[in-house]
Amino acid sequence: MILKKIQEHLKKYMLWYVTAAILLGWGLGYFDGGFSKAHKTELKTLITVVVFFMIYPMMVNIKLEALAKAFRNLKALGLALAYNFVWAPLFGFAMSKVFLHDPQVGFGFLLVMVVPCSSMSIGYTGLAGGNLELATVAVATSFVAAIAAIPFWLGIMAGSYHVPVPMGLLMNAILTVLILPMVLGYLTRLGLIRGLGEKGFRRIAPLFPSITLISMFLIIFLIFFMKAGILVQKWQLMLWLIVPNLLFVTVTLAFITWVDRKTGLGYREHMGIIFASTGKNNGTAIALATAAFSPLVAIPAATLPIFQIIFLIGYLKLEPWVRRYFGAPPAAEPEAELTPVPGR
Repeated sequence: MILKKIQEHLKKYMLWYVTAAILLGWGLGYFDGGFSKAHKTELKTLITVVVFFMIYPMMVNIKLEALAKAFRNLKALGLALAYNFVWAPLFGFAMSKVFLHDPQVGFGFLLVMVVPCSSMSIGYTGLAGGNLELATVAVATSFVAAIAAIPFWLGIMAGSYHVPVPMGLLMNAILTVLILPMVLGYLTRLGLIRGLGEKGFRRIAPLFPSITLISMFLIIFLIFFMKAGILVQKWQLMLWLIVPNLLFVTVTLAFITWVDRKTGLGYREHMGIIFASTGKNNGTAIALATAAFSPLVAIPAATLPIFQIIFLIGYLKLEPWVRRYFGAPPAAEPEAELTPVPGR
């Protein structure tokens, strides 16, 4: 089906589209900086519209009913939430303090670390033969937990960056970027299933992540277009962002793999939370940064996909080694449930 092919194409070449959006926005913005200054209001309005179309479609494909099943595997779900909202903020805070000396960019990196996990992690889990139900629950509960976690961590740590956090504006952004799209997405899902049936909905389901990805590319383009001048002046910042990005993804993948095995999770459970615990929802971070702060704060979120995609796909390539590490049989063999899930 053409919708599925479009989705697969955008996911497969996401790295190249993100890179193209950065270079195109940066180049056009630098050589025609007067346009962005003259149309600042219109560009901000466009960003608000694109932000909605980036987050809302993502929510249509999330099954909030899966939250009711979360208690079937409290250990794995608890670890996923701890990785997302304890390990990531603390480790990200340390990385930003060591490597990023610009307050707004460092604050933007912290913002990336406290946003929920990427819904695309469910797709990675499926490719790795992991527990899809657990991955879905981890994604859904992370979005809900983020409503409290984001203002909590930013309120505690923002002072060290000397970046004021307008809590009223931040909560309004959370309402606009997370809560409202979540509610509208859920209602849309119910309406489409009622009108088209489950099979009909599954046929059009690939459309929604495609809209999200295209919107994310456009947001990245707009950010670099609007801030091209200052980014040329501070080009060293872009180079410094490479280091904390690489360290976060590589260290987190290694740390979670080790902890999951030590705590007794099986291979399928591990693959059900590793991608949801490492991959960050760059779209949500960009949306919050542009809605409550400034495009410069969104730069770390706009550049992270380049590193995130490479390393998460690389981890998929390590599947045979990870299976052996967790004592699971090869993918070609029928896989027994090594670690029983409570309630099954």
